Amino acid sequence: MTGTPAEPDVRTEPRRVPKPGRATAGSGRLAALLVSPTLLVLTIVVLYPTLMALKESLYGPKELDPKTGFISDTEPFVGLQNYAEIFGEAGARFWNAFWNTTFFTVVTVGLETVVGVAMALIMHKAFRGRALVRAGILVPWAVPTAISGLLWRWIFNSDGVANALLGQQILWTTEGFHAKVAVIVAEVWKTAPFIGLLVLAGLQVIPKEVYEAARMDGARPVRQFWHITLPLVKPALLVAVLFRCMDALRMFDLPYILVGAQKHSVETLSMLAQNEAANVRFGPASAYAVILFLYVFLIALAFVRLLGADLVGGDSRRRRRRTEVAA
Repeated sequence: MTGTPAEPDVRTEPRRVPKPGRATAGSGRLAALLVSPTLLVLTIVVLYPTLMALKESLYGPKELDPKTGFISDTEPFVGLQNYAEIFGEAGARFWNAFWNTTFFTVVTVGLETVVGVAMALIMHKAFRGRALVRAGILVPWAVPTAISGLLWRWIFNSDGVANALLGQQILWTTEGFHAKVAVIVAEVWKTAPFIGLLVLAGLQVIPKEVYEAARMDGARPVRQFWHITLPLVKPALLVAVLFRCMDALRMFDLPYILVGAQKHSVETLSMLAQNEAANVRFGPASAYAVILFLYVFLIALAFVRLLGADLVGGDSRRRRRRTEVAA
């Protein structure tokens, strides 16, 4: 008499462990699938225009055809001539725009950082009417830049509010250092709330127990700010400063609307490239755009390389690792 076959003992059978190669390959395919839409958008929006601008920068403007007496249909290939002219006599306008761009970036981002941190500290305090104060601080950032430029153009008019408050007759929208001051004031008013908003997000994750312990140890508000608040909000602050640097280096619309085009005092690299393109000089315009792209890229790369550990919290991990090694 045959009995039913005995069931295999599951406990004695070896478990099948998936091979590491298959798991890694599957994770890699899933990661590539999830990232592919972003890479596609970046290719269309960033990579392709950059390559086309690089190609266009190797060609010069259309010239008269000596055989027909008409403007030629094709642009002559000039190689790196558009870049070489930057270091010649024709490069004076480029270097003026370059230094204007750098000056505006350093000054505006520096002032915005100080004002933005002050705004964040005010918005973080608990007091009656805090919601109204927060809304009032964030309104300038929500205003479109074109509208902001028109608003400040009216303020800096010859008979505007600025001259009425100063009691002087200053032509803010003409050539001179006062035109730079007008652009800086308008830019700081417009974008300082952006830094304040990011710093406020960093302030809200700081535990209150840290400040209570500091007060019990006798730390005053100024010392609490330097030794507690500022170090703990540093990652959020650095991200805000990085974004503002990249945005300020591409400054175009505010000085263009507030002061005007082809103004030596406030012309930036973006304004110069746009002016060259408007005059059908696409080769030099593309060369200036490529240089501006490299300038922004190098600044961002240097910023991340020098301060990247602070951006991702690498310093705390390093200190923890050193403590473990010492123990």
